[in-house]
Amino acid sequence: MSVDMSRLSPIEFAKVIADDTRQRIMQFCCCEWRSVSEIVEQTGVSQPTVSHHLAILRDAGLVTVRPEGRQTFYTLNQQQVAACCGQLMQTFAPESAATVAIKDILIR
Repeated sequence: MSVDMSRLSPIEFAKVIADDTRQRIMQFCCCEWRSVSEIVEQTGVSQPTVSHHLAILRDAGLVTVRPEGRQTFYTLNQQQVAACCGQLMQTFAPESAATVAIKDILIR
């Protein structure tokens, strides 16, 4: 699933985050850089499976990648996640107070 991150529709975003393993990876990488081996250990899934899910998240722009020597580190791209969530809100709840608040935050 290759997605152009500049045009990530609400449906594509929902598909990317619909998988339980990807959600766990996103939560684990939320606030700091994590190596693939750390993600494998935390999720309990095989390295090839983790790499597959990381590629989907990377293609969607939901994680940022930092190669360092023989290891690769990932962290959640919180700005992209927030933008996608905001787009979901604008699409499905355009008049809600939460959507208005998100718009204000994103505009700043």
